Amino acid sequence: MIVDFFFVLFAVMAIGGAAGMVLARNPVASVMYLVMAFFALSGVFVLLDAHFIAAVNLIVYAGAILVLFLFVIMLLNLGRTEKTDLRGPLYRMLAIVSGGAFFGLLLVMLRGGHVTSMAGGMGQETMDAMLRARGAVGVVADPMFRSYLVPFEITALLLLVAVVGAIVLARQKAP
Repeated sequence: MIVDFFFVLFAVMAIGGAAGMVLARNPVASVMYLVMAFFALSGVFVLLDAHFIAAVNLIVYAGAILVLFLFVIMLLNLGRTEKTDLRGPLYRMLAIVSGGAFFGLLLVMLRGGHVTSMAGGMGQETMDAMLRARGAVGVVADPMFRSYLVPFEITALLLLVAVVGAIVLARQKAP
């Protein structure tokens, strides 16, 4: 009973944070709503007994990447009061069409049974045996640092390029 209450609470917080992030006019407020959504998702992971994923979500996403986003936003001074958003009927129609297409594709995939599990086709018994043999951290870290090391490093490089690009753009020219 109490678990259901907390699940509903965290779900409402996550949906509210995501909606606030999308609807906020101020970029700093948008990032703070995203932090709230990540905290709520970590709460859901704790309820699912996925404590490692909850901790990684807080440390990596809410702690590091969102602080980087906030740093770049403040460095670029994006909190201006003038209207620079691309608003209008053409952009709204484009957003509705692309969102509808994505939702339709998702429905087709769910009805067609093309959804793959995170276990990569392994059964529950195989996953339980792997967890007993290597622990939760080993099961997550082994593929990340063996099979997906290159994409992991490319992501780190892209974040570095984004920070350097933000600094170059924000640097004022000397008179």
